[in-house]
Amino acid sequence: MTEQELAALVSWIAKVGLEGGAETTLVERFCGRAVAAALPLARAIVFIDTLHPIHEGRVFRWERDKPAATVSEYGRSTEGEAAERWRRSPHYWLLETGESLMRRRVAAETEREFAPFPALWEAAITEFVATVNRFSADGAIGDMDCFYAGWMTDREGGFSDSEVATLERLTPFLGLAIKSASLARIANTLVETYLGRDAGRRVLQGRIARGVADRIKTVLWFSDLRNYTRISDTAPPEEIIPFLNDYADAIVSAIHEHSGDVLKLIGDGVLAIFPAVDRARACAAALDAVQEARESVETVNERRRAQGLPTTDMYLGLHLGVVFYGNIGSKERLDFTVVGPAVNEVARIAALCRSVDQPILMSSAFAASVGGGRRFASVGRFSLRGVGDPQELYTLDTQG
Repeated sequence: MTEQELAALVSWIAKVGLEGGAETTLVERFCGRAVAAALPLARAIVFIDTLHPIHEGRVFRWERDKPAATVSEYGRSTEGEAAERWRRSPHYWLLETGESLMRRRVAAETEREFAPFPALWEAAITEFVATVNRFSADGAIGDMDCFYAGWMTDREGGFSDSEVATLERLTPFLGLAIKSASLARIANTLVETYLGRDAGRRVLQGRIARGVADRIKTVLWFSDLRNYTRISDTAPPEEIIPFLNDYADAIVSAIHEHSGDVLKLIGDGVLAIFPAVDRARACAAALDAVQEARESVETVNERRRAQGLPTTDMYLGLHLGVVFYGNIGSKERLDFTVVGPAVNEVARIAALCRSVDQPILMSSAFAASVGGGRRFASVGRFSLRGVGDPQELYTLDTQG
């Protein structure tokens, strides 16, 4: 690769990185351009850790004879088979030795040296070049403290020294672009994980000024777990977090599956909204989420009973009302949430479930907006604490 070709490739990486191109696009087109400039690449693998509640990182693979680069997410590499494979990888060797580059011919005598090599030997790869570009302590986020790359050729004799030097020069630029894309993804993951999907998107779009809020009509969901206080007082402390996670996973997944957005997890409570651009559709979506959540909770209960663990049920209030949706808080600490009388009402409705022995209660505003011939049964009129006028509440009509 000439200096002119190298400079052109670096310029292209910077341009695509600044534009926010996807990592797969970066890897695929980088490798394609490198091959066009006579670098004898047959395969490439690049990966970077991330900050995610489930995945440890993302790996991008390119093969010369395949139409597109691929991406996959990997889980924790600290235990089990994944940990063993990681400890037998070229990049682990680099971290342990403090080196930044490793060259290995893939041959009969090296086939068993590293975990990936048997498959590479079978695929006629002749040399593997591993690189690691470390971040400074200030540049690391969680476990994302390095950019890893592996370059492979099937040319007889492997890479030349000048080709390896070119890869060593180019890789940091690619790593910078991948890191940039990964940081954008991390920001999106964090705000959606901790604020909710819609609230997270709004924050990333710039809705971060204190006091900026939209007045919206929405279905409000407030659920709690039955007998949570008793369970938390009697269960061993180390069981409480797994207990909450089991049921939150069942309930939150059902809400998300039906286009709802979870705004808060308050101990065992869940506050969610289903924006009501179309009231009947939003109410129907909430009821579908109720059905799925109840089924998922029962599945969790069956598993926990089999393990001898405490179980519970969900009780829920549904309401339709107008709220303010936006940033509330101090200059240093903001919360993107909903406020207004309707939020207090749905919490009171949910709390009343215990008194009237019903798993689900709905306001008259919600029940009146549901289409599709669904049937509800009135449970009477009730005065809700902090709410002026008594309200008629409904539950699902099990006879219908």
